[in-house]
Amino acid sequence: MNTARIVVLVIALGAGGVAAYLASSYENKPAPAAPVAEKLPTTEILVARSDIGLGQVVRPDDLQWQSWPAGTASGNFIRRDGRPDAQTQIAGSIARVPMMQGEPIREQKLVKAEGSGFMAAILPSGMRAISTELSPESGAGGFILPNDRVDVILTRREKNNGVGSEGRAELISSEIILSNIRVLAIDQMPKEKEGQNSVIGRTATLELKPEQAETLARARQSGTLALALRSIVDANAADNTTDDQPAKRGASVNVVRYGVSSTSSQK
Repeated sequence: MNTARIVVLVIALGAGGVAAYLASSYENKPAPAAPVAEKLPTTEILVARSDIGLGQVVRPDDLQWQSWPAGTASGNFIRRDGRPDAQTQIAGSIARVPMMQGEPIREQKLVKAEGSGFMAAILPSGMRAISTELSPESGAGGFILPNDRVDVILTRREKNNGVGSEGRAELISSEIILSNIRVLAIDQMPKEKEGQNSVIGRTATLELKPEQAETLARARQSGTLALALRSIVDANAADNTTDDQPAKRGASVNVVRYGVSSTSSQK
């Protein structure tokens, strides 16, 4: 074997030994520790264990405690460290609005009935519930559902006095006496049943201010009432009429939505 081959062999063996050493050193080197995320402080708040429907009587089993980031827990939430017996204290309350599973419980959404009926419990402060007769013809063919918005139309039939009457036996006139009124219930149903898109009922219960209730009571004795269903797009328009006549342009109208009063101007 000549000298050149011996040199090449020595170099190859040396390179292999270095590579083996480096490989073993890398395998034995401990892996870098994963960064530990900082644990945020939490608090336990009361949430809905399952969906709670409008008007449902809340039971202790409908509620549960759940960990929540302390920094984002609203002051309206019910905390376990402040009210450990809240589950039993709230039991028996009525839900004024629907609540979803996992939603934090707020007492503003609940009301203690104290023996009163469901409708009195969910009715906003200062408002009145009054019913009016309904038929398929006067109730938009049964497509008016609870929580819809409607206009109340009064139709009068008056005897013809012969002045400009063109020989007619009676005169018929119609006018909107109340506008953008919330429907609380159809018959005894305060909410839409699942999958039901029409309700044929005999009475509709409306949410009115005291002066609106007086207007409706007088209108019952004056003629025939009908409800006109409003589009969901313009149902939030601020035009609740409180007088016997529709709101005039430029008039200031006091609007009450869910117990909150505001004033707007008709244009």
